Amino acid sequence: MSNDDQYGGTGYGEVGGTGQTRTRLAEAPSDPYGPARRTSRAPRSLVTVVGVVVLLIAAIAFANQSPDTPDDRPADDAPAATSTTATGTNPVTGKTAGIPKGFAHDEQGAQSAAANYAVALGSDGMFRKNTRHALVDGIYAPDVASRMKGPQDEAYSPAFLAKLGLDANGNAPQGSTFVTRTVPIGTRVESYTPTAAKVSVWYTGLIGMSGTKSTDPVRTLWKTWTFELSWIGEDWKVIDDTQQDGPAPVPGDVPVSTSDDMSKAIKEFGGFTYAR
Repeated sequence: MSNDDQYGGTGYGEVGGTGQTRTRLAEAPSDPYGPARRTSRAPRSLVTVVGVVVLLIAAIAFANQSPDTPDDRPADDAPAATSTTATGTNPVTGKTAGIPKGFAHDEQGAQSAAANYAVALGSDGMFRKNTRHALVDGIYAPDVASRMKGPQDEAYSPAFLAKLGLDANGNAPQGSTFVTRTVPIGTRVESYTPTAAKVSVWYTGLIGMSGTKSTDPVRTLWKTWTFELSWIGEDWKVIDDTQQDGPAPVPGDVPVSTSDDMSKAIKEFGGFTYAR
């Protein structure tokens, strides 16, 4: 069975480097710019790391087409007001290779780490070998990162990149802008100890190629990315991650922008460092 057959041939996409799920995207109206996406997972063994390759192929198909602690909860078990409010606390002390580092050794730090790792893994740097290796090294535990690189390099082949409209080095054609962003909406702690945490990040994503010669529109997706984190070497590192669809809102009635407006927005509007 081919990778395309496994994903039904059309309409699937993920954000990140190697996920565990597939996403069916609704057909978008005709527009002069288009799609692509990949997924992320940090496997625990050389066997499961092959999932990196399998789920990255979801982007090819697309191109083809914590709970609060008991003391914090009110009596009716509804989420406490503090569970969704921003802390306003500085999330990190610095960056390495563009990746935030120095997250706090507490629940807030784990949530900030998960949100910022989702952003990094959803960036266009994942489509270029050198920056992809730097991202993987900076985000995943060392043993996990070492197992991921080979399968990922095979998955991000020139043929794969070509299906997304990119050249062999992961660059968009002249006059076009490859759009790939992850925008966290919120975080939730699933479990926490001082040495390990499980954090879910609800996010919206942008994926596609903006340009007058592109055939598919830049589209949005909504997913929840769950990271298993371990406290290693004075920072939180990912040891495993999975994704699932939604929650997704009803689409708004804002008119679709032109490819020129989309390209300008991606270049002119920078991203953020996210804090819980």
